Parts: sequence; C-alpha cells; structure tokens
Amino acid sequence: MGVYQVLRSARRAASNRIALPLRAGWNRLLALTPAAPGFVGAFPDHATAMAHVPKGRLAGYDHDAVADTSFLRMCQVQSHDYPVLYWLHRHLLPGQHVLDYGGHMGTKYIAFAPYLPLTEATWTVIDLPAIMGAAAARQAAGDIPAEIRFLSDPSAAAPADILLASGLFQYLDVPLATLFSRLGQRPRVAIFNKVATREGPSVTTLEKIGPARVPYQFRNRAGFEAEIAALGYRIVDRWDIPALSHVIDTHPALGPSRSLGYVLERDG
Repeated sequence: MGVYQVLRSARRAASNRIALPLRAGWNRLLALTPAAPGFVGAFPDHATAMAHVPKGRLAGYDHDAVADTSFLRMCQVQSHDYPVLYWLHRHLLPGQHVLDYGGHMGTKYIAFAPYLPLTEATWTVIDLPAIMGAAAARQAAGDIPAEIRFLSDPSAAAPADILLASGLFQYLDVPLATLFSRLGQRPRVAIFNKVATREGPSVTTLEKIGPARVPYQFRNRAGFEAEIAALGYRIVDRWDIPALSHVIDTHPALGPSRSLGYVLERDG
C-alpha cells in the first residue's frame, strides 16, 4: 500500500472516530423530540426497551392506531418476497395448511395469491389482538379474502404443514423454542424472512412505527441458528436482504443489522 493510500485510510478512520460520537449524540437529542429517528436506544431485552418508551408514545405493536400502518404496501410483492414465493411453490400442496405467524392482516396471502394456488390450501394468520380486530373488520367489509382465517391464540391453530414467519422475529420477545412450543405439533417446513441479526450479542432497540415505539431485536445470528438446529431443523436455504439492514441511530457504533431469510426442513 502506498503512502497516499495509508494517509487516506488513516484520515477515514479518524473521521469515523469523530463522526460516530457526534452522530450518536445528535440522534440521542432528537430521540426526545417528535423528530426522533427510526431506531432509538440499545437495550438488553424486550422488557427493558418497553420500559424506555417515551411518555406520550404508544408502547409496542398491539394498538388500534398502529394496526393499519403500511397495510397497502405490505399487500404488494417486494423483492425480498421472491425467495419465499419460490419455496412456497416448491413445498405447498393442495389441502395443506400454512400457518402465517405474525402475518398481520393476511398481507402475504394477498400479495402471493396471484402467483400461487392458495385457495387450494388452508391459510391461518396469527397476530396480536389489535391487528386481528382490524383484520376482522376489513374482512367483514370485503377488503380481505374470506378464505383467510385469523387467530390471536396460537394454541387454537390446527397443526400446520408449513410455518411462515415473515418479519416476525425482530418483534418476537421469546426464544424460538418457545414459539414452536406454542404450536403443539411442529411443521415439516418453516420459512422465515426478514430476520434481523448481528454477529455480536443480541440487542433490542425501539423502532418508530406511526405513533408507537416498538421493541425491535437484532438477534445474535449464531445463537439463532443454534436454536434452529436444537429444534431438529436443517437450514436448506439462507439469503441476505441488504435493503433491510438497519443501524441504530443513537448507537451507530454497534454496526448494521443483517437481514436474513431461511428455509428449514425436518425429517420425520
């Protein structure tokens, strides 16, 4: 490496050492105002994050005022959905049951229906009570297909052939084993998408979603994949979603998250 390159690298490193603390400090000030950035705070767990939601803001996702946020956008196929479409096409057979955990108001069913024979399958969505209430109202008005079943209690769901969890794990406050224990019978196939991970210890921040501040977890990748193996599943595919990488605005030194998708299969 030449002298010029060495000097340029040193200048860049020095600039980062100065810029990161300034950026973090500025965003921490903004966090106290209505102009708060998208991701604020770095906490060890969901409960601690909830305890730090600012006064006057809704805490968590389970609120009527949050339920409709981004509904129309989520009903459209995004680029990160294509691996999910591919694997559903490969695995889904007529008469099978898809359990869409954290599936909002059936937005993946609506997005995928033009491309997959979903009316030949059973599709059940599990989500928070406020979201399920909004879904029931939309379904009664004819805005959501009548074929979608909605539940807020996982134990009430019939055994599933395929578990779909797209955009669930950053908001889920329990280990993977606890999620599967709620299902009773484990599905043969699981498809996860938009799993926020990092190489360091898991950290939870607060995401700004409309009038709410919602705990958002960056899971330790190796630990998450170890949980998968402990449940008896094999990772048969994994993909990166660079567009969904996030930096905690108040703690940029923690680095960006890595958004991943997974397909899991188990024998027997």
